[in-house]
Amino acid sequence: MRWHWTIALGASALAACPRPAAPPPSAGEPTLRVALATGAGEVTLGAEGGALGAAEGAPAFSLAAGESLTLRVEGGTFRARGAAYTRVRLASTAPGGHVTFGGKPYRGVLDVFVAGGSITVVNAVAMEDYLRGVVNAEMGRRTAAERAAVEAQAIVSRSYALHNRGRYGAEGFDLRAGVTDQVYGGVATETPLGAAAVEATAGQVLTWDGKLIAPFYHSTCGGSTASPEEAFVSVRSTPYLRPVSDLRPGGAYCDISPRFRWTVEWEGEALRAILDRTLPAQLGVDTGALSEVRDVYIRRTGASGRPTDLRVRLAGGEVPVPGYAVRQVLAAPDGRPLGSSAVRLSATRAGDTVAHLAAEGAGWGHGVGMCQWGAVGRARAGQDARTILATYFPGARLARWY
Repeated sequence: MRWHWTIALGASALAACPRPAAPPPSAGEPTLRVALATGAGEVTLGAEGGALGAAEGAPAFSLAAGESLTLRVEGGTFRARGAAYTRVRLASTAPGGHVTFGGKPYRGVLDVFVAGGSITVVNAVAMEDYLRGVVNAEMGRRTAAERAAVEAQAIVSRSYALHNRGRYGAEGFDLRAGVTDQVYGGVATETPLGAAAVEATAGQVLTWDGKLIAPFYHSTCGGSTASPEEAFVSVRSTPYLRPVSDLRPGGAYCDISPRFRWTVEWEGEALRAILDRTLPAQLGVDTGALSEVRDVYIRRTGASGRPTDLRVRLAGGEVPVPGYAVRQVLAAPDGRPLGSSAVRLSATRAGDTVAHLAAEGAGWGHGVGMCQWGAVGRARAGQDARTILATYFPGARLARWY
């Protein structure tokens, strides 16, 4: 079965981004506070070339090169070298040296503190150094022919970090280091190509009407990106976030992704068990004694072709499933959410009951904003970072922020 996507595009969707605008007033490159761990009972710190630990109102301590120190929570504090601390800052004492957490090196310093009876570890790091540890963690290790995609990722990740800076201010940090925000691996995930992409785009962000955009990105769009309404419950539609075709002559730019197409299948009893769990958990629907599933079908689709109204027909009536909940409600037999909501369904029935359901899926992730594998395909085709960003964020402006 072939997939066909019909999308109306304005000319601006394929136009190159304008050159960076004049920078707004800025205090220079910002520092970002990235949570490496929260809720920990024990952490291990160190430094490659030696480090100094300091805290207000408590004695400083030092670590020799390669030495590590394990901190454990005890009665609302943690102890280091015989002294009790609630907060400590660890900085490398070697020129160009790195501090370590869990054996992994990081630029900047580590702020470690007790919060809610457990330990939080925060890496305070310059924005551009943070991005060095993000771009390849997000994009994977790429080749020189794909550098434009890494540059596009650097600009999008910088825009995301600045737009969301302070998101967890009450908890003492700006962003988390995992998929909740952006994957950040510190020095271990840096590559020469990634560092060059960050340096080439230093300070550059995407803006709309002079303000930072709220950028989204995902692994694989499957042929078309999605509108926010198709993927999220509370993200408002914007001119720069709308369905964009990823098609090219003979295929799609993201068809190089290993998750471009996939299939998930459920036998009748497995489907019943999944829905018996997910419908109450995700939608608050009281299914009662869910004994049979009579049908699962797509009633309405959005601009990108993704379902916006999926229906589950039970003995007692139909349950509407909005687009943003499709991946969680129609979980795979192993319990994991579907890789994408861009699915086509086919059901086989035994009498009035679904005996087998198959979902043919396209892409991976929520589908909004930049398609990462599409960006790689476009870079291979010779498109530069400006053109890639102009495609996935139509109308957004490239500006130098600092």
